Amino acid sequence: MRAMAFDYGTKRIGIAVTDNTKIIASPLDTVHPGKIWDFLKSYLQKEEVDTFIVGDPKQMDGTPSQSAPHVVGFVRKLKKKYPNIKTHMQDERFTSKIAEQSLRQTVKNKKMRSQKELVDQVSATLILQSYLESQSLY
Repeated sequence: MRAMAFDYGTKRIGIAVTDNTKIIASPLDTVHPGKIWDFLKSYLQKEEVDTFIVGDPKQMDGTPSQSAPHVVGFVRKLKKKYPNIKTHMQDERFTSKIAEQSLRQTVKNKKMRSQKELVDQVSATLILQSYLESQSLY
């Protein structure tokens, strides 16, 4: 079974998944919020996912960021539509900055580095990797 992570934004949702053994996190796609439910329905017909991880947007002091209400609404709907899939929130502070830095270092094509869709996918991958690492501590 796989785990799937979301970097939720009002314009784009970055999505990442693990392999079936939940060891490796990889970017999957970037989807417009209006198309996420069709995307999930299609993906879940082909792949088994037992855990959703959603980036929890916080400010430096730990308080919810401005985008938090949108994420809460997304999580609520996710739990309602897929009650048999566990849902976890994972701190996402710095993931976008780390994703941008990582892309600057690894992607030579300047146009590709600036693609926000790619940044969102890498951010979702970082959220998922952070979750996986936190699980292995126990």
